Amino acid sequence: MAPRQMGLVLALLLVLLAAGFSMFTVNETQFAIRKRFGAIVATNLAPGIHYKWPWDTVTKFDRRILTQSYTGETFLTSEGTNLIVDFYVKWRVKDPALFYTTTGGLVEQAANRLGSIVNGGIKTVVAQQPLGKVIAAERAAVTSQMFGKASEDAASLGIHLVDVRVQRIDLPDEVAARVYESMKQSFAKIANSRRGEGQKESASIRADAERQRTVIIAEAERDALRLRGEGDALAAQTYAHAYARDPEFFAFYRSMQAYERSLGKEGDLLVVTPDGEFFRYLRDASKASAPARR
Repeated sequence: MAPRQMGLVLALLLVLLAAGFSMFTVNETQFAIRKRFGAIVATNLAPGIHYKWPWDTVTKFDRRILTQSYTGETFLTSEGTNLIVDFYVKWRVKDPALFYTTTGGLVEQAANRLGSIVNGGIKTVVAQQPLGKVIAAERAAVTSQMFGKASEDAASLGIHLVDVRVQRIDLPDEVAARVYESMKQSFAKIANSRRGEGQKESASIRADAERQRTVIIAEAERDALRLRGEGDALAAQTYAHAYARDPEFFAFYRSMQAYERSLGKEGDLLVVTPDGEFFRYLRDASKASAPARR
């Protein structure tokens, strides 16, 4: 290869190498800032291909929501009782330039400083409450009181605080037994009170039901006696009317009914005088007056 051609190839390689060092890409999930000799010269670069001078440097940050957990943090209640709290924080970079300036662009350092901010907020809330109220409170209630102040402090780091949630509130072993026993007695007292109210209400309902039952039965018996009396009166009236129309036939009919109920029953013993009125229609049917029909 001729020296001139060799020079062209080297020049082309140098151009390609310089172009490679001068181009960079930014993904949709990233923030990027461009620095020149340590000073920030460009921020909020849009996703795509960008160019820089070879001596410029580019720092990228994840623009997605990040989650950091903090476990075993110790807090002191207003009663001086220790609590062990686990919580997590959701956050994302909001201002890339401010984030780089305050944290050096290091996610670990940002998480540590953000954890200190949230830890201090939760510590303030817990310190204002007694032990029983902290344990019984909703998890969101513990963090909601400090979220506004923590968000302001996080904004000074170029961070947007998305959410803070308490995962677990626990007690040291030496305190847990005493607290659980106190809570057990408190809940037992509430249960006894509610049980007494239920028994009182039950007795009232039973008494009312018994009263209604007595009234219903009394009214039913009254109506039954009235209807039975009306029926007996109507039957007596019917018998009287039939007897008035044909007394002899009525007497014959009643005698036949008496014979049917009294005679021919196995094991029965009937003691009557043969010439009594009972056997009137059995002694001599021809001498008995035949019933007249009208």
